[in-house]
Amino acid sequence: MLELAAIPFPQFDPVAIRIGPVAIRWYALAYIAGLLLAVLYAKWILRREEFFRPGRPFMPPEAMDDFMLWAMLGVVLGGRLGYVLFYAPGYFLSHPQDILKVWQGGMSFHGGFLGVLMAAGLFARRRGVPFWRLMDIAAAATPIGLFLGRIANFINGELWGRTTDVPWGVVFPAAGPQPRHPSQLYEAALEGIVLFIVLHVLLRQGALRRPGLLSGVFALGYGLSRFAIEFFREPDRQLGFLYGGWLTMGMLLSVPLMLIGLWLIARANARPPADQASQSA
Repeated sequence: MLELAAIPFPQFDPVAIRIGPVAIRWYALAYIAGLLLAVLYAKWILRREEFFRPGRPFMPPEAMDDFMLWAMLGVVLGGRLGYVLFYAPGYFLSHPQDILKVWQGGMSFHGGFLGVLMAAGLFARRRGVPFWRLMDIAAAATPIGLFLGRIANFINGELWGRTTDVPWGVVFPAAGPQPRHPSQLYEAALEGIVLFIVLHVLLRQGALRRPGLLSGVFALGYGLSRFAIEFFREPDRQLGFLYGGWLTMGMLLSVPLMLIGLWLIARANARPPADQASQSA
């Protein structure tokens, strides 16, 4: 019955372009496209003065190009370090030479999130811009990259879900003959499309007048989405299930993220709407 209900995995070529010995993969293109589209969206926000009234945008749109370079560095370093510490500390303790081999895979969103926080803090201090306002813009744009990144995970046939008998179960080539939840697409829908819509609606309703609100909604929304999808996603092989056989590392790391989100939302709503031009909280 499981095999009858299964959908064969599409025969994607992971390489999008070949130029001699150089192979450009869809995975890399998805992340590049996500970054570029996120920058364009962030610039669009900074050009819409109605989002900042009373007051004006806190920095010119062109400054977002510089910030995204800082953010990208934070994502890569934080994401890799998070994976090393949270998901495979034993392996990397025995094979420290593999820590820098990011092209072999192994990134943690939660580590990347911390990396972006640090990058934003350094950028805000250097440029003299308000930290939480900067993070709110980044939060509004991040679901674009998350959506494309999860689509890339699906194309790569990685981070698949648990075995299932649902009609849309997919047989992934590297995961055995049983159909599995296409959890990458679930994440693309929740962490990408749904979260983007929620943040965009709040943006149009004046959320930028409450510093930290969009950041809090993003953290809470991502944490809830990831926690829920972990029930369908296959846990990392080297870790398996934790504490009683149902909890995963993804769930465990999402809990503090949700708590931070709730704190930021409560903090933002407890304060009167800020004048974007005169306050820098």
